[in-house]
Amino acid sequence: MYDYFKGYITDKRKTSKGTFITVETADTGFLLEVTERDFISSEINENNKIKLYISLIHREDTMSLYGFLKKETRDIFQILLSVSGVGAKMALALLNEFDDCDLISFVIDGNFKELTRAKGVGPKLAQKIILELKDKLMKADLPKTSHSASYVQNQAMADVQTVMLSLGYQNDEIESALANVISTIEDISNTEEILRKALTNLSM
Repeated sequence: MYDYFKGYITDKRKTSKGTFITVETADTGFLLEVTERDFISSEINENNKIKLYISLIHREDTMSLYGFLKKETRDIFQILLSVSGVGAKMALALLNEFDDCDLISFVIDGNFKELTRAKGVGPKLAQKIILELKDKLMKADLPKTSHSASYVQNQAMADVQTVMLSLGYQNDEIESALANVISTIEDISNTEEILRKALTNLSM
């Protein structure tokens, strides 16, 4: 329903229930829960004009809005919610503990022990997250075009393309980002390095 809001921050507060901001747009104030990482960002200050990517969760008795500074963080949040047993609070706990690239890398690598660093995530849930999310991130079919063939030279590059497709990026965006960063990558087999630099390039 909502993709993003642009407006002014009129209030920010941290409570026992989480970190929240109020964004005023079109003479309406929207209360959004944000990650602790975004909450302490210099962009999240009262009277600042802000653009936040939105996730609306509608339960039987309530509707809640969640805001994120980066589109990929919002998309990862929504992917996390698709795991049975992972609600909004658990998804936020994971995003508070890890940055986007690290979280994706741990899932791809099957590193459940690292995931247990997040508050409330035990070994069984961490393994379940990996089991369900790795499939979701890796199931997209890579386009077999001559333009993209030069990048699909190893598993790491192919994995990065597939993950980014699953996050909603278009193939031309991915190819452009990879072309921009390929010369700066020290280890062409390092999925985390490639993914981090590609996502950073797209957010610039």
